[in-house]
Amino acid sequence: MEHIAIYLRNIYFQQKSGRLIYRGGEIYKFLFFREGYLAFAKTNQPKELLGQVLYRMGKLTDEEFERLDEVISPRKYIGAILIQKKIITPEELTLALETQMREIVLNLFPLFNGQFKFQEEKESGLEDFEIKINLADLIEDGIRRLKFNPAIREFFQAKRLVPHNREFYFRLNDEEKTLLNGIEEGHTLEKLRQLSSFSEEEFWRSLYLIYCLGLIEVAETKPEPQEKSARPNEMERKLDEDLEEVIRFHQNLEGLNYYQILNVSSSSNLQELKKAYFRLARKFHPDLYPRNLPKDIRQKIADVFDVITKAFRTLSDPAKKEEYDQKLESPEYLDGKEVERRAEVKFRQAKTLYNQARYEEAYALLREATRLIKNKAKYFLLTGMTLAKLPHYAKEAEANFIKAIKLEPWNPEIYVALGLLYKTEGLHIRAKKQFHKALALDPEHKVAKKEWEELEGLAKKKKTWKDLVTMDLFSKKKD
Repeated sequence: MEHIAIYLRNIYFQQKSGRLIYRGGEIYKFLFFREGYLAFAKTNQPKELLGQVLYRMGKLTDEEFERLDEVISPRKYIGAILIQKKIITPEELTLALETQMREIVLNLFPLFNGQFKFQEEKESGLEDFEIKINLADLIEDGIRRLKFNPAIREFFQAKRLVPHNREFYFRLNDEEKTLLNGIEEGHTLEKLRQLSSFSEEEFWRSLYLIYCLGLIEVAETKPEPQEKSARPNEMERKLDEDLEEVIRFHQNLEGLNYYQILNVSSSSNLQELKKAYFRLARKFHPDLYPRNLPKDIRQKIADVFDVITKAFRTLSDPAKKEEYDQKLESPEYLDGKEVERRAEVKFRQAKTLYNQARYEEAYALLREATRLIKNKAKYFLLTGMTLAKLPHYAKEAEANFIKAIKLEPWNPEIYVALGLLYKTEGLHIRAKKQFHKALALDPEHKVAKKEWEELEGLAKKKKTWKDLVTMDLFSKKKD
Protein backbone atom coordinates (compact mmCIF):
# COMPACT_ATOMS: atom_id res chain seq x y z
CA MET A 1 0.00 0.00 0.00
CA GLU A 2 1.37 3.41 -1.02
CA HIS A 3 0.57 5.70 1.90
CA ILE A 4 2.39 8.49 3.68
CA ALA A 5 2.08 6.94 7.17
CA ILE A 6 4.00 3.81 6.15
CA TYR A 7 6.83 5.90 4.72
CA LEU A 8 6.97 8.08 7.85
CA ARG A 9 7.09 4.93 9.98
CA ASN A 10 10.03 3.57 8.02
CA ILE A 11 11.93 6.87 8.01
CA TYR A 12 11.42 7.44 11.75
CA PHE A 13 12.39 4.00 13.04
CA GLN A 14 15.37 3.68 10.69
CA GLN A 15 16.40 7.31 11.37
CA LYS A 16 16.83 8.01 7.68
CA SER A 17 17.93 11.24 6.01
CA GLY A 18 16.91 12.27 2.52
CA ARG A 19 13.83 13.41 0.67
CA LEU A 20 10.46 11.84 -0.05
CA ILE A 21 8.76 12.88 -3.29
CA TYR A 22 5.01 12.53 -3.81
CA ARG A 23 3.31 12.80 -7.21
CA GLY A 24 -0.42 12.35 -7.61
CA GLY A 25 -2.32 14.03 -10.42
CA GLU A 26 -1.39 17.71 -10.27
CA ILE A 27 -0.09 17.45 -6.70
CA TYR A 28 3.68 17.54 -6.14
CA LYS A 29 5.27 17.53 -2.68
CA PHE A 30 8.85 17.23 -1.45
CA LEU A 31 9.54 16.27 2.17
CA PHE A 32 13.07 16.57 3.56
CA PHE A 33 14.19 14.46 6.51
CA ARG A 34 17.18 14.52 8.82
CA GLU A 35 17.91 11.46 10.98
CA GLY A 36 14.27 10.46 11.24
CA TYR A 37 12.80 13.95 11.69
CA LEU A 38 11.02 16.24 9.23
CA ALA A 39 13.28 19.21 8.52
CA PHE A 40 11.61 20.97 5.57
CA ALA A 41 8.77 20.60 3.05
CA LYS A 42 7.87 22.04 -0.34
CA THR A 43 4.54 21.98 -2.19
CA ASN A 44 2.85 23.18 -5.35
CA GLN A 45 -0.55 23.45 -3.66
CA PRO A 46 -1.66 27.11 -3.36
CA LYS A 47 -3.41 26.67 0.00
CA GLU A 48 -0.22 25.25 1.53
CA LEU A 49 2.08 28.06 0.41
CA LEU A 50 3.74 30.16 3.10
CA GLY A 51 1.75 33.31 2.35
CA GLN A 52 -1.54 31.45 2.77
CA VAL A 53 -0.32 29.91 6.03
CA LEU A 54 0.75 33.29 7.44
CA TYR A 55 -2.64 34.75 6.49
CA ARG A 56 -4.57 31.92 8.19
CA MET A 57 -2.40 32.37 11.28
CA GLY A 58 -3.37 36.03 11.42
CA LYS A 59 0.18 37.24 10.74
CA LEU A 60 -0.89 39.07 7.58
CA THR A 61 -3.79 41.52 7.39
CA ASP A 62 -6.31 41.32 4.56
CA GLU A 63 -4.59 44.23 2.84
CA GLU A 64 -1.08 42.75 3.26
CA PHE A 65 -2.26 39.42 1.91
CA GLU A 66 -3.97 40.97 -1.11
CA ARG A 67 -0.81 42.95 -1.94
CA LEU A 68 1.53 40.01 -1.43
CA ASP A 69 2.18 39.61 -5.16
CA GLU A 70 3.44 43.20 -5.27
CA VAL A 71 5.88 42.55 -2.43
CA ILE A 72 7.47 39.22 -3.36
CA SER A 73 10.26 38.80 -5.88
CA PRO A 74 11.06 35.66 -7.89
CA ARG A 75 14.68 35.80 -6.75
CA LYS A 76 14.03 36.41 -3.08
CA TYR A 77 12.50 34.20 -0.44
CA ILE A 78 9.11 35.48 0.71
CA GLY A 79 9.99 35.05 4.39
CA ALA A 80 13.11 37.18 4.07
CA ILE A 81 11.17 39.94 2.32
CA LEU A 82 8.42 39.99 4.94
CA ILE A 83 11.00 40.17 7.74
CA GLN A 84 12.91 42.92 5.95
CA LYS A 85 9.71 44.96 5.64
CA LYS A 86 8.96 44.25 9.33
CA ILE A 87 5.65 42.64 8.47
CA ILE A 88 6.58 39.53 10.49
CA THR A 89 9.31 38.66 12.99
CA PRO A 90 11.89 35.86 12.59
CA GLU A 91 10.11 33.93 15.35
CA GLU A 92 6.79 34.23 13.53
CA LEU A 93 8.45 32.98 10.35
CA THR A 94 9.80 29.90 12.14
CA LEU A 95 6.38 29.13 13.63
CA ALA A 96 4.74 29.61 10.22
CA LEU A 97 7.25 27.25 8.57
CA GLU A 98 6.52 24.58 11.19
CA THR A 99 2.78 25.04 10.64
CA GLN A 100 3.23 24.91 6.86
CA MET A 101 5.31 21.72 7.06
CA ARG A 102 2.69 20.01 9.21
CA GLU A 103 -0.10 21.00 6.80
CA ILE A 104 1.85 19.77 3.77
CA VAL A 105 2.33 16.36 5.39
CA LEU A 106 -1.08 15.98 7.06
CA ASN A 107 -2.86 16.81 3.81
CA LEU A 108 -1.19 13.72 2.30
CA PHE A 109 -2.96 11.34 4.69
CA PRO A 110 -6.31 11.19 2.85
CA LEU A 111 -4.49 10.31 -0.41
CA PHE A 112 -4.20 6.60 -1.23
CA ASN A 113 -3.53 7.17 -4.92
CA GLY A 114 -0.26 8.51 -6.23
CA GLN A 115 3.40 7.57 -6.15
CA PHE A 116 6.06 8.01 -3.51
CA LYS A 117 9.79 7.90 -4.08
CA PHE A 118 12.33 8.14 -1.27
CA GLN A 119 15.87 9.28 -2.09
CA GLU A 120 18.13 8.51 0.83
CA GLU A 121 21.08 10.84 1.42
CA LYS A 122 23.59 10.57 4.25
CA GLU A 123 24.19 14.32 4.06
CA SER A 124 20.93 16.10 3.34
CA GLY A 125 22.25 19.64 3.59
CA LEU A 126 19.96 20.16 6.58
CA GLU A 127 22.30 19.06 9.37
CA ASP A 128 22.19 22.43 11.17
CA PHE A 129 18.64 23.36 10.25
CA GLU A 130 16.64 24.63 13.20
CA ILE A 131 13.24 23.07 12.54
CA LYS A 132 12.79 19.47 13.59
CA ILE A 133 9.31 17.89 13.64
CA ASN A 134 8.65 14.55 15.30
CA LEU A 135 7.21 12.05 12.80
CA ALA A 136 5.29 10.18 15.51
CA ASP A 137 3.26 13.36 16.10
CA LEU A 138 2.45 13.56 12.40
CA ILE A 139 1.54 9.86 12.22
CA GLU A 140 -0.81 10.08 15.19
CA ASP A 141 -2.47 13.34 14.13
CA GLY A 142 -2.81 12.21 10.52
CA ILE A 143 -4.35 8.80 11.24
CA ARG A 144 -6.68 10.05 13.98
CA ARG A 145 -8.28 12.53 11.59
CA LEU A 146 -8.16 10.08 8.65
CA LYS A 147 -11.41 8.89 7.10
CA PHE A 148 -11.48 5.13 6.64
CA ASN A 149 -10.23 3.77 3.33
CA PRO A 150 -10.75 0.08 2.33
CA ALA A 151 -7.06 -0.08 1.40
CA ILE A 152 -6.27 -0.12 5.13
CA ARG A 153 -8.36 -3.25 5.67
CA GLU A 154 -6.81 -4.90 2.62
CA PHE A 155 -3.33 -4.12 3.96
CA PHE A 156 -3.95 -6.33 7.00
CA GLN A 157 -5.68 -9.21 5.23
CA ALA A 158 -3.82 -12.54 5.45
CA LYS A 159 -1.37 -10.92 7.87
CA ARG A 160 -0.13 -12.14 11.22
CA LEU A 161 0.25 -9.42 13.86
CA VAL A 162 3.42 -9.54 15.95
CA PRO A 163 4.02 -7.29 19.01
CA HIS A 164 7.05 -5.05 18.52
CA ASN A 165 8.07 -2.27 20.92
CA ARG A 166 6.11 -0.05 23.31
CA GLU A 167 7.86 3.27 22.72
CA PHE A 168 4.60 5.00 21.79
CA TYR A 169 2.21 3.00 23.99
CA PHE A 170 1.35 6.23 25.83
CA ARG A 171 -0.19 7.65 22.64
CA LEU A 172 -3.01 5.06 22.62
CA ASN A 173 -6.40 5.57 24.25
CA ASP A 174 -7.90 2.89 26.51
CA GLU A 175 -9.75 1.09 23.70
CA GLU A 176 -6.62 1.03 21.53
CA LYS A 177 -4.58 -0.33 24.44
CA THR A 178 -7.13 -3.11 24.84
CA LEU A 179 -6.77 -3.91 21.14
CA LEU A 180 -2.98 -4.03 21.48
CA ASN A 181 -3.27 -6.28 24.54
CA GLY A 182 -5.37 -8.68 22.45
CA ILE A 183 -2.63 -8.77 19.83
CA GLU A 184 -0.04 -9.49 22.52
CA GLU A 185 -2.23 -12.34 23.78
CA GLY A 186 -2.02 -13.89 20.30
CA HIS A 187 -5.61 -13.35 19.09
CA THR A 188 -6.28 -13.57 15.38
CA LEU A 189 -7.66 -10.65 13.38
CA GLU A 190 -11.08 -12.29 13.35
CA LYS A 191 -11.07 -12.72 17.12
CA LEU A 192 -9.81 -9.19 17.69
CA ARG A 193 -12.69 -7.91 15.57
CA GLN A 194 -15.20 -9.92 17.61
CA LEU A 195 -13.85 -8.69 20.94
CA SER A 196 -13.49 -5.05 19.88
CA SER A 197 -15.99 -2.38 20.87
CA PHE A 198 -14.95 -0.34 17.82
CA SER A 199 -17.08 0.12 14.75
CA GLU A 200 -15.77 -1.54 11.60
CA GLU A 201 -14.04 1.61 10.39
CA GLU A 202 -12.65 2.54 13.81
CA PHE A 203 -11.21 -0.96 14.24
CA TRP A 204 -9.10 -0.90 11.07
CA ARG A 205 -8.04 2.72 11.57
CA SER A 206 -6.96 1.98 15.16
CA LEU A 207 -5.06 -1.11 14.03
CA TYR A 208 -3.33 1.01 11.38
CA LEU A 209 -2.35 3.57 14.01
CA ILE A 210 -0.90 0.85 16.25
CA TYR A 211 1.12 -0.48 13.31
CA CYS A 212 2.39 2.89 12.08
CA LEU A 213 3.51 3.81 15.63
CA GLY A 214 5.73 0.70 15.57
CA LEU A 215 3.86 -1.11 18.34
CA ILE A 216 3.34 -4.13 16.09
CA GLU A 217 4.85 -5.69 12.96
CA VAL A 218 2.96 -7.64 10.29
CA ALA A 219 3.94 -10.93 8.72
CA GLU A 220 2.40 -13.00 5.94
CA THR A 221 0.34 -16.00 7.04
CA LYS A 222 -0.22 -19.23 5.18
CA PRO A 223 -3.88 -20.26 5.00
CA GLU A 224 -4.52 -23.32 7.11
CA PRO A 225 -6.87 -26.07 5.87
CA GLN A 226 -10.33 -25.51 7.31
CA GLU A 227 -11.87 -28.23 9.39
CA LYS A 228 -15.41 -29.28 8.70
CA SER A 229 -16.47 -28.29 12.18
CA ALA A 230 -14.86 -26.75 15.24
CA ARG A 231 -13.55 -29.13 17.84
CA PRO A 232 -15.55 -29.30 21.09
CA ASN A 233 -12.80 -27.70 23.17
CA GLU A 234 -12.61 -24.75 20.73
CA MET A 235 -16.37 -24.26 20.94
CA GLU A 236 -16.22 -24.34 24.73
CA ARG A 237 -13.38 -21.82 24.80
CA LYS A 238 -15.28 -19.43 22.51
CA LEU A 239 -18.42 -19.76 24.63
CA ASP A 240 -16.43 -18.97 27.79
CA GLU A 241 -14.96 -15.86 26.17
CA ASP A 242 -18.38 -14.69 24.97
CA LEU A 243 -19.92 -15.21 28.40
CA GLU A 244 -17.08 -13.27 30.03
CA GLU A 245 -17.86 -10.35 27.74
CA VAL A 246 -21.58 -10.52 28.63
CA ILE A 247 -20.80 -10.47 32.34
CA ARG A 248 -18.41 -7.51 32.00
CA PHE A 249 -21.01 -5.60 29.98
CA HIS A 250 -23.68 -6.40 32.59
CA GLN A 251 -21.46 -5.15 35.41
CA ASN A 252 -20.96 -1.80 33.66
CA LEU A 253 -24.61 -1.19 32.69
CA GLU A 254 -25.45 0.88 35.77
CA GLY A 255 -22.82 3.51 35.01
CA LEU A 256 -23.64 3.89 31.30
CA ASN A 257 -26.24 6.00 29.51
CA TYR A 258 -27.90 4.92 26.27
CA TYR A 259 -25.33 6.69 24.11
CA GLN A 260 -22.48 4.88 25.86
CA ILE A 261 -24.27 1.54 25.68
CA LEU A 262 -24.58 1.81 21.89
CA ASN A 263 -21.20 3.57 21.64
CA VAL A 264 -22.64 6.43 19.57
CA SER A 265 -22.62 10.21 19.85
CA SER A 266 -25.68 12.35 20.61
CA SER A 267 -25.63 13.54 16.98
CA SER A 268 -25.70 10.04 15.44
CA ASN A 269 -28.28 9.54 12.68
CA LEU A 270 -30.68 6.61 12.32
CA GLN A 271 -28.34 4.64 10.05
CA GLU A 272 -25.51 4.93 12.58
CA LEU A 273 -27.83 3.87 15.40
CA LYS A 274 -28.97 0.81 13.44
CA LYS A 275 -25.40 -0.14 12.67
CA ALA A 276 -24.47 0.09 16.36
CA TYR A 277 -27.54 -1.89 17.42
CA PHE A 278 -27.02 -4.77 14.99
CA ARG A 279 -23.33 -4.95 15.87
CA LEU A 280 -24.28 -5.47 19.53
CA ALA A 281 -27.15 -7.83 18.63
CA ARG A 282 -24.68 -10.12 16.86
CA LYS A 283 -22.84 -10.45 20.16
CA PHE A 284 -25.53 -10.35 22.85
CA HIS A 285 -28.77 -11.74 21.40
CA PRO A 286 -30.06 -14.48 23.79
CA ASP A 287 -30.70 -16.89 20.91
CA LEU A 288 -26.94 -17.07 20.29
CA TYR A 289 -26.39 -18.88 23.61
CA PRO A 290 -27.23 -22.45 24.69
CA ARG A 291 -30.51 -22.87 26.58
CA ASN A 292 -28.94 -25.13 29.20
CA LEU A 293 -26.89 -22.28 30.74
CA PRO A 294 -27.44 -21.54 34.46
CA LYS A 295 -30.52 -19.39 35.13
CA ASP A 296 -28.57 -16.42 36.51
CA ILE A 297 -26.30 -16.33 33.42
CA ARG A 298 -29.27 -16.44 31.04
CA GLN A 299 -30.89 -13.63 33.03
CA LYS A 300 -27.75 -11.48 32.63
CA ILE A 301 -27.79 -12.12 28.87
CA ALA A 302 -31.47 -11.15 28.71
CA ASP A 303 -30.88 -8.01 30.80
CA VAL A 304 -28.04 -6.88 28.58
CA PHE A 305 -29.98 -7.35 25.37
CA ASP A 306 -33.10 -5.68 26.85
CA VAL A 307 -31.12 -2.57 27.72
CA ILE A 308 -29.47 -2.50 24.28
CA THR A 309 -32.88 -2.77 22.62
CA LYS A 310 -34.39 -0.09 24.87
CA ALA A 311 -31.47 2.23 24.15
CA PHE A 312 -31.93 1.79 20.40
CA ARG A 313 -35.72 2.29 20.49
CA THR A 314 -35.35 5.42 22.61
CA LEU A 315 -32.60 7.11 20.61
CA SER A 316 -34.12 6.21 17.22
CA ASP A 317 -37.43 7.89 18.12
CA PRO A 318 -37.01 11.72 17.94
CA ALA A 319 -39.64 12.41 20.62
CA LYS A 320 -38.31 9.78 23.03
CA LYS A 321 -34.74 10.92 22.37
CA GLU A 322 -35.58 14.53 23.20
CA GLU A 323 -37.31 13.45 26.42
CA TYR A 324 -34.33 11.25 27.36
CA ASP A 325 -31.83 14.04 26.67
CA GLN A 326 -33.79 16.39 28.91
CA LYS A 327 -33.81 13.74 31.63
CA LEU A 328 -30.05 13.41 31.43
CA GLU A 329 -29.68 17.16 31.99
CA SER A 330 -32.37 17.50 34.69
CA PRO A 331 -31.33 18.80 38.18
CA GLU A 332 -32.38 15.62 40.01
CA TYR A 333 -29.65 13.80 38.12
CA LEU A 334 -27.04 16.23 39.36
CA ASP A 335 -27.13 15.67 43.15
CA GLY A 336 -24.42 14.10 45.27
CA LYS A 337 -22.76 11.16 43.59
CA GLU A 338 -24.74 11.81 40.42
CA VAL A 339 -22.86 15.09 39.94
CA GLU A 340 -19.60 13.19 39.97
CA ARG A 341 -20.99 10.48 37.71
CA ARG A 342 -22.33 13.00 35.19
CA ALA A 343 -19.01 14.84 35.14
CA GLU A 344 -17.13 11.59 34.65
CA VAL A 345 -19.43 10.57 31.80
CA LYS A 346 -18.83 13.89 30.04
CA PHE A 347 -15.10 13.52 30.62
CA ARG A 348 -15.04 10.02 29.10
CA GLN A 349 -17.11 11.16 26.14
CA ALA A 350 -14.79 14.15 25.66
CA LYS A 351 -11.77 11.85 25.80
CA THR A 352 -13.24 9.70 23.03
CA LEU A 353 -13.96 12.77 20.90
CA TYR A 354 -10.43 14.07 21.54
CA ASN A 355 -8.96 10.80 20.30
CA GLN A 356 -11.12 11.16 17.18
CA ALA A 357 -9.73 14.70 16.63
CA ARG A 358 -13.19 16.21 17.21
CA TYR A 359 -11.77 18.94 19.44
CA GLU A 360 -14.61 21.48 19.38
CA GLU A 361 -17.12 18.84 20.50
CA ALA A 362 -14.72 17.56 23.15
CA TYR A 363 -14.22 21.07 24.53
CA ALA A 364 -17.98 21.61 24.87
CA LEU A 365 -18.24 18.50 27.05
CA LEU A 366 -15.15 19.40 29.09
CA ARG A 367 -16.60 22.81 29.92
CA GLU A 368 -19.54 20.99 31.48
CA ALA A 369 -17.32 18.50 33.31
CA THR A 370 -15.16 21.25 34.86
CA ARG A 371 -18.28 23.21 35.78
CA LEU A 372 -19.67 20.24 37.71
CA ILE A 373 -16.41 19.12 39.32
CA LYS A 374 -13.68 21.67 39.97
CA ASN A 375 -11.08 19.51 41.72
CA LYS A 376 -10.20 16.88 39.12
CA ALA A 377 -6.78 17.53 37.62
CA LYS A 378 -7.41 15.12 34.74
CA TYR A 379 -10.39 17.24 33.61
CA PHE A 380 -8.27 20.37 33.34
CA LEU A 381 -5.38 18.42 31.78
CA LEU A 382 -7.58 17.11 28.96
CA THR A 383 -9.16 20.56 28.56
CA GLY A 384 -5.69 22.05 28.11
CA MET A 385 -4.71 19.35 25.62
CA THR A 386 -7.95 19.95 23.67
CA LEU A 387 -7.54 23.73 23.58
CA ALA A 388 -3.93 23.29 22.44
CA LYS A 389 -5.31 21.62 19.30
CA LEU A 390 -7.57 24.57 18.50
CA PRO A 391 -6.23 27.72 16.84
CA HIS A 392 -5.93 30.87 18.98
CA TYR A 393 -6.60 29.09 22.31
CA ALA A 394 -3.03 28.80 23.59
CA LYS A 395 -3.61 31.13 26.58
CA GLU A 396 -6.72 29.23 27.66
CA ALA A 397 -4.85 25.94 27.27
CA GLU A 398 -2.02 27.25 29.46
CA ALA A 399 -4.50 28.36 32.16
CA ASN A 400 -6.05 24.88 32.30
CA PHE A 401 -2.65 23.18 32.55
CA ILE A 402 -1.75 25.49 35.44
CA LYS A 403 -5.01 24.60 37.24
CA ALA A 404 -4.22 20.92 36.77
CA ILE A 405 -0.71 21.42 38.20
CA LYS A 406 -2.14 23.13 41.30
CA LEU A 407 -4.38 20.12 41.87
CA GLU A 408 -1.71 17.48 41.16
CA PRO A 409 1.76 19.05 41.44
CA TRP A 410 3.23 15.54 41.65
CA ASN A 411 1.94 14.48 38.19
CA PRO A 412 4.73 14.66 35.54
CA GLU A 413 2.24 14.23 32.65
CA ILE A 414 0.82 17.71 33.22
CA TYR A 415 4.24 19.37 33.09
CA VAL A 416 4.98 17.48 29.86
CA ALA A 417 1.70 18.63 28.31
CA LEU A 418 2.40 22.25 29.27
CA GLY A 419 5.94 21.91 27.92
CA LEU A 420 4.64 20.63 24.59
CA LEU A 421 2.28 23.62 24.40
CA TYR A 422 5.13 26.05 25.02
CA LYS A 423 7.26 24.25 22.44
CA THR A 424 4.49 24.49 19.84
CA GLU A 425 4.21 28.22 20.55
CA GLY A 426 7.97 28.63 20.10
CA LEU A 427 8.60 29.35 23.82
CA HIS A 428 11.53 26.97 24.11
CA ILE A 429 12.92 28.23 27.42
CA ARG A 430 9.56 27.84 29.13
CA ALA A 431 9.13 24.43 27.51
CA LYS A 432 12.53 23.24 28.84
CA LYS A 433 11.56 24.29 32.37
CA GLN A 434 8.41 22.19 32.25
CA PHE A 435 10.22 19.14 30.86
CA HIS A 436 12.85 19.61 33.61
CA LYS A 437 10.11 19.62 36.28
CA ALA A 438 8.62 16.45 34.81
CA LEU A 439 12.04 14.74 34.89
CA ALA A 440 12.52 15.79 38.52
CA LEU A 441 9.36 13.80 39.31
CA ASP A 442 10.05 10.95 36.91
CA PRO A 443 13.68 10.76 35.69
CA GLU A 444 12.77 7.95 33.25
CA HIS A 445 9.88 9.77 31.56
CA LYS A 446 10.59 9.09 27.87
CA VAL A 447 8.75 12.06 26.37
CA ALA A 448 10.12 14.59 28.85
CA LYS A 449 13.64 13.27 28.41
CA LYS A 450 13.45 13.29 24.63
CA GLU A 451 11.91 16.76 24.40
CA TRP A 452 14.35 18.26 26.91
CA GLU A 453 17.37 16.79 25.11
CA GLU A 454 16.01 18.05 21.79
CA LEU A 455 15.57 21.62 23.09
CA GLU A 456 18.94 21.50 24.83
CA GLY A 457 20.53 20.57 21.52
CA LEU A 458 18.76 23.44 19.77
CA ALA A 459 19.98 25.91 22.36
CA LYS A 460 23.62 24.85 21.89
CA LYS A 461 23.67 25.23 18.11
CA LYS A 462 20.94 27.21 16.43
CA LYS A 463 20.69 28.61 12.95
CA THR A 464 19.76 32.26 12.55
CA TRP A 465 16.77 33.38 10.55
CA LYS A 466 19.13 34.52 7.80
CA ASP A 467 20.43 30.96 7.42
CA LEU A 468 16.87 29.68 7.44
CA VAL A 469 15.57 31.91 4.66
CA THR A 470 18.57 31.70 2.32
CA MET A 471 19.19 27.93 2.27
CA ASP A 472 18.77 26.40 -1.19
CA LEU A 473 17.19 23.01 -0.51
CA PHE A 474 17.02 22.04 -4.19
CA SER A 475 20.69 22.67 -5.02
CA LYS A 476 21.77 19.01 -5.08
CA LYS A 477 19.12 17.31 -7.19
CA LYS A 478 16.56 18.43 -9.67
CA ASP A 479 13.46 16.59 -10.91
